[in-house]
Amino acid sequence: MNNYIKRVGTTYLPVKNPAASSEWYQTILGAIENYRDENKAILDLANQSFFLVKAKDGEKIGFIDNEGKTHFNFTFEVNGYEQLEAFNTFLKNQHVQVGEIEDRGHSGNNFVFYDLDGNLFDVWSELSPTFKEAYGIEK
Repeated sequence: MNNYIKRVGTTYLPVKNPAASSEWYQTILGAIENYRDENKAILDLANQSFFLVKAKDGEKIGFIDNEGKTHFNFTFEVNGYEQLEAFNTFLKNQHVQVGEIEDRGHSGNNFVFYDLDGNLFDVWSELSPTFKEAYGIEK
């Protein structure tokens, strides 16, 4: 087994308007914009680079699972239930389409939310142990 890959460095998201989406990600999620032109915006968010790429109308991330529901592609992590609850409330107060906090039968709790373009994301109340260790986070 090789250990070449160390992390996911960049995520590409389809958006209708890179400028408007970049503003949304900065305002709502605290992203930092590093570059923008008419076809893309490059953001730093959650220790990763996000490219907001101008796409055809209706394009978005996600897939249909075996139950016929749209499924998210990845999960953001927060540090504990209190942060999960606070983030959920914050998003609702910003008029973001947000799901209710739910117990999915594993450790922690989750909720989903959508960005301006209908891209679906998940949020989990547990930081991964590797991340906690790497950044010296207790709890």
